[in-house]
Amino acid sequence: MVDRMTALDAEFLHAEDGVNHMHIASCAVFEGPALDAEESEALMRDALTRIPRYRQRVRDIPFGLGRPVWVDDPDFDMTHHLCEVQLSPPGGSEQLCDLMADLMSSELDRRRPLWEAWVVHGLEDDRWALISKVHHCMVDGIAGTGLMEQMLSTEPSPAKPVVDDWQPEPSPSGTGLALGALGDAIGLVPRVTRDVIGLTRDPARAWTEARELGQGLWSMRRELSAAPATSIDGPIGAERRWASASASLDDVRIVRQKLGGTVNDVILAAVAGGFRDLLSTRGEDPNEAELRTLVPVSARVDAEAVDNQVTGIVAELPIQEADAQDRLAAVRTEIDRLKGSHEIELGVAMSGLVDLAPPALMEWGTKAVVRLLRTATQHNVATVTTNVPGPQYPLYASGRRMIDYYPFVPIALGIRLAVAILSYDGRLFFGVTGDHDTAPDVDVLAAGIDAGMQELVTIARSS
Repeated sequence: MVDRMTALDAEFLHAEDGVNHMHIASCAVFEGPALDAEESEALMRDALTRIPRYRQRVRDIPFGLGRPVWVDDPDFDMTHHLCEVQLSPPGGSEQLCDLMADLMSSELDRRRPLWEAWVVHGLEDDRWALISKVHHCMVDGIAGTGLMEQMLSTEPSPAKPVVDDWQPEPSPSGTGLALGALGDAIGLVPRVTRDVIGLTRDPARAWTEARELGQGLWSMRRELSAAPATSIDGPIGAERRWASASASLDDVRIVRQKLGGTVNDVILAAVAGGFRDLLSTRGEDPNEAELRTLVPVSARVDAEAVDNQVTGIVAELPIQEADAQDRLAAVRTEIDRLKGSHEIELGVAMSGLVDLAPPALMEWGTKAVVRLLRTATQHNVATVTTNVPGPQYPLYASGRRMIDYYPFVPIALGIRLAVAILSYDGRLFFGVTGDHDTAPDVDVLAAGIDAGMQELVTIARSS
């Protein structure tokens, strides 16, 4: 059995080139003692019975006739994916961040299923960590947190082992894959025909949708123009840096109640404060800068699917505002504008059009853009800020409670810094990814986000 990638999944695969690493990841910290080799293998094998994709690898279609497919890996070997690592003394946050950066600086082996995991020993205070790395072509952020829930348990008591009788399906021939791709392409014709006929039968709906898409395109004219260059955007190398921060969801809710806005508004305001601090420490004037962030937005219609179902909007972070409350007000105004701009609907429609494009042309175009942006830096979008909701209850690995859950988001295409946010069990966890050579101060950004959040909380509590 084969499972064909969506166009968006394939784009994440094609964008990878040895410098732009397109994997997402997480660093989960648990109470001790750490799992031993037998326990960690049992935990992962149990999870594999519920996550078939983790035993599948990528197969390309001959002559680029179709998008790549997922097929069972007949040579699947757990030892290629699950490892143990000892953290450098003293086993604190700094050493864990350095390890995370090092593990994220290399790409996954496409000859095998596109994931790896490390059980990390040696954390201070009798803790241990599980670092999980998976290619973005397999999952988006929401699906990724769902996979972690599949791996872990909601109960403190270890679950009984599940019988694993998995056998790989026979791998299809190249001819079979090519014929299947041609069949899928032919199958698009009646689907497009039905859509067109549906629009002609409902001209009012067609006009409304066309008007909304036009409004979305008009709203995006700002993102199509270049912003003033800063040290935040530019070429990157293959190595990464990573830093973390955290906050209480109860504190964020207090800010919401007293100062207004949504949880996401509060987060973006804190992130804007972090970037303001970062530019200031670099000797750049944040009052003269313009900082746009891509904010991924879920377009998920199938809660059970593991592929990417996401679009995005581009928001301006108000780094010119010195006061945290003014930053929050500016974020609220910007997000309200974007909600009425129909840019999300435009993104969904464009994703649908990409599905109709010839796969070979899309692959060539993606790789050409990636090569171009290795030297000709874009200044349209400076960073990425992605917020993924996680479970608001404790998770356990063989009876050990997960206490922290930090995310990792990739950087690419002239973006040197990105921020991922993940909520878990009453807390928010921030993961800051940076380019090794041009963003050595990721800890300044992480500390600035924490300071920006604390400033908002202080203002809210005194209101």
